[in-house]
Amino acid sequence: MEFPLACSSNSISGFGSQRREGSKVGRALVIFSGGQDSTTCLYWALRTFGDGNVFACTFDYGQRHRIEIEAARKIARSANVPLTLLPIDTFRHLQQNALTGTGAFDDSINPESHLPKTFVPGRNIIFLTLAAAFAYDHQIANLVTGVAQTDYSGYPDCRQETIQSLQQTLHLAMESRFEIHTPLMNLSKAETVMLAQKLGAMEALAWSHTCYQGLRPPCGQCSACRLRAKGFEEAGIPEPLCRIGDMH
Repeated sequence: MEFPLACSSNSISGFGSQRREGSKVGRALVIFSGGQDSTTCLYWALRTFGDGNVFACTFDYGQRHRIEIEAARKIARSANVPLTLLPIDTFRHLQQNALTGTGAFDDSINPESHLPKTFVPGRNIIFLTLAAAFAYDHQIANLVTGVAQTDYSGYPDCRQETIQSLQQTLHLAMESRFEIHTPLMNLSKAETVMLAQKLGAMEALAWSHTCYQGLRPPCGQCSACRLRAKGFEEAGIPEPLCRIGDMH
């Protein structure tokens, strides 16, 4: 039996007002890194499910850019969203990559896998599985993640078919009908920026963290920094990070 993937379309209309009464019934758990995309998803969840019905989890997996955890805490606190930090030690013991390694940062393409060296094998699958286990224990049926296949960086676990397959697996494994919501799946980076503006998330984006090198101010050179800058430029919206700057 197939279960439909809860995935929004490219449309970003209808988000003009700032009410948070919720258009859907139930509670939602946002996989929240403290980055641009997950911050937009946090505000999408608040608009969709309403205040008091949104929770967030952040993963500490030994990432080079650990500053994103502080960003997640600050944004969740300002949005009045309960945040749970879940540690994952496993990635430290697996094959080294640009995000969990300790050597010089390199986000070029791996000549063997043809994937960016920032790809962490199994990361999104593990994040969603652990989030589902947390949600199961707290009677939460909706999971929200910021993966996107339009501007994705070559990561196979950001594709719609990956998320759709995992949703069915989680349902079968836990006998609980989770819905994985991917509101950014078919949006370009510029459309994601415009959605964030319509959701009233721009101030929160000022505290979000994107730079893979964990620098604040950001390096402006890594693939994540360049993609973020491209999105704001194409959307014609000023980058809020430049206005507020330091996390403190």
